[in-house]
Amino acid sequence: MVYRREDGKWANKRNDADRASSLHETQSDADHSARTMLQNQGGGELTTKGLNGRIRSKDTIAPGNDPNPPKDREN
Repeated sequence: MVYRREDGKWANKRNDADRASSLHETQSDADHSARTMLQNQGGGELTTKGLNGRIRSKDTIAPGNDPNPPKDREN
């Protein structure tokens, strides 16, 4: 999951973790780091939250299984 912390930094955090895996100055850097981490761990679901804390996008990183591949036209 990628989200913005109260201190303004963007965090890359696994859903099952207590702490962020990495902190970044930009959302783009955090997103890139999260994608790389998921690819190295065998895939999974990447959730990115916007400035308002709401889910902005979701993406399945290969080799994960996307539950609705025909409907996912974002990526």
